[in-house]
Amino acid sequence: MDFNNQPISIYIRIVAIISLLLGLNDAARLLGVNLGATSPIAAFGMSGFVYLAIFAMARLFAAVGLWIKTSWGAVLLVSATGAELVLYLMGNPDIRMTAFGFAIRLVLLISILVIFGLSVRLHRARIAD
Repeated sequence: MDFNNQPISIYIRIVAIISLLLGLNDAARLLGVNLGATSPIAAFGMSGFVYLAIFAMARLFAAVGLWIKTSWGAVLLVSATGAELVLYLMGNPDIRMTAFGFAIRLVLLISILVIFGLSVRLHRARIAD
């Protein structure tokens, strides 16, 4: 995919910033911000802590990949966010998020899929010319 088109590159950067902020929020939760004296591992459980660490790192790497406009950043973001939402919707007790967090992740997933669609459409239009 070619994310260097001017209209698409602006949206890619916006999605990268949202992904970065969400990843930093998850990293802050990993460090125990707003937990007081409670250990994050005790608060989330071992498997919940590991899930959160994996998704936070994937989202941070995806933000970097999107910022430099590579396709692996979008693929990483779709796979990590999709897996997290599927685990949450299946009722996994280790994946915890608020309604606002769910909505942000859903918007992030839909926006990157729309960007994929636009990129494919622009690529086909360029080939047809």
